[in-house]
Amino acid sequence: MKELNLEEILASTSDLTKEKKVWYVAIIGRPNAGKSTFINTLIWEKISITSNIPQTTRKKVLAIYNDNDSQIVFFDTPWIHYNEKNFNKAINNQAISSLSESDLILYFIDSSRNYWDEEKYISKILENVSVPIFKVYTKSDLPEKIAIPKNKNNIFKISSNNFEWFNELLKAIKEKLKKWPLLFPENIFTKQDMFFRISEIIREKVFLNTKEELPHSVFISVEEIEEENNLLKIVAYINCESDSQKYILIGKWWSLISKIWKEARIEIEQIFWKKVFLALRVKVNKNWRKNEKLVKQILK
Repeated sequence: MKELNLEEILASTSDLTKEKKVWYVAIIGRPNAGKSTFINTLIWEKISITSNIPQTTRKKVLAIYNDNDSQIVFFDTPWIHYNEKNFNKAINNQAISSLSESDLILYFIDSSRNYWDEEKYISKILENVSVPIFKVYTKSDLPEKIAIPKNKNNIFKISSNNFEWFNELLKAIKEKLKKWPLLFPENIFTKQDMFFRISEIIREKVFLNTKEELPHSVFISVEEIEEENNLLKIVAYINCESDSQKYILIGKWWSLISKIWKEARIEIEQIFWKKVFLALRVKVNKNWRKNEKLVKQILK
């Protein structure tokens, strides 16, 4: 199946001459701070995968919010945390590079968890940033473990269960926006192609059905997508680091891989509104996180 050619779409789209309030906004925060949930709730589409396991997002995900008077391009950045491993450094660099591309930064702080060293690390990174920064306290419908400052500028609280707080944040963002020709057509809500979105759906199901280090030891490769009428034929692999991980992922009598396959297939059908034939296999790619060339390819 032909991949999304964004440049081709943009070149043939007339509404890019239209002007709105437009800006790039990066979202940064420690693992599991609610960045991806915010994006999905705001856009009303499954743009970023989510799980209760920290460090789910690996790559910068672009989500495009449109309303009557604005187009806000959000960067859902990977988790930020201090770690000396090369793979984790590469992911941190993804998030940090997004800051230089943005006009405004939303610094997400999970108010339901205690303040950790990761917050100090992020605060240090933000000291070198010249664009406006909004501190956004997330999960504010839960009991607070971090006191939210009152009556201070550029301080907000949100909860994915209370869209009213979203509106307050959006209003403040719009006050900073400048009028500009549209960056993307109004009917586009993400820059991610089908290969990436499907690989992320499968990876989310691995996260939801495994535990400990195993989810972080996996990457998904979607090798082929073919579309016939109302049917998507997909060939994909779950790549892990060792034979023992492969046996765990397959499960007794193929139980775990069957569960991951079923959940992924159902969600792909719901998102793309097509019947799906998913050929899903597990293969070993030993110590792939130490392979710098492969890591760059996965994160590009």
